[in-house]
Amino acid sequence: MKLLVGLGNPGAQYAFNRHNVGFMAVDAIHGAENFAAWRKRFHGYTAEGELDGEKILLLKPETYMNESGRAVGEAVRFFKIPVSDVIVFHDELDLAPEKVRVKTGGGVAGHNGLKSITSHIGNDYVRVRIGIGHPGSKERVHGHVMGDFAKADHGWLVDELAAIADAAPFLVEGAYDKFQTAVAHWKNGNSPADEAPAKPEKAAKPATPKPSSAPPTQDKTETSLGAKLKAWLDKD
Repeated sequence: MKLLVGLGNPGAQYAFNRHNVGFMAVDAIHGAENFAAWRKRFHGYTAEGELDGEKILLLKPETYMNESGRAVGEAVRFFKIPVSDVIVFHDELDLAPEKVRVKTGGGVAGHNGLKSITSHIGNDYVRVRIGIGHPGSKERVHGHVMGDFAKADHGWLVDELAAIADAAPFLVEGAYDKFQTAVAHWKNGNSPADEAPAKPEKAAKPATPKPSSAPPTQDKTETSLGAKLKAWLDKD
């Protein structure tokens, strides 16, 4: 099993902050693939499913950013997941908007979510760094990170999130360069069959009938990424 973690802060007031783009990325993967409904678990929301034939646990910690490691640590210990199989999606000040990069280990660059995760599970997990750009001065960083994406960002952001979801199988197989290439290619409106690396074939599996009613642990307040984006785009 691999653990895919999106970082952000819980609550409607933070939903479209630049700091919450990790939540958005995991929501996009959840909406694009065959994952179970979100449910409360490990101090967060989790959803189980598969990517490229590999079992996946999606996790959105609900502990606020600076305590993200509590949720990640609990999930890692419960499922005995190797640290190298933990993939964390987070905002990155040192990358320009529309840029996505992957690295394993390294510094946390002052990111409180990464700092917390490292303190709970060590440093050798995979980071998917989603660029939000730097505002230009240290004094403006907090307002920039905790502010909503601008209206002008909506178009590329939606395309980027869709591309991340589409290319996620490359992350699962450890093909990080292919993931980066695919995201850059597909979010620019190009055909996945034209120039972009071929996505790994998914293992065939029988269809699993869905239960007629939601399990008691399912949280019905969670909405789909599409609904969230529509509400965001429609707001004044």
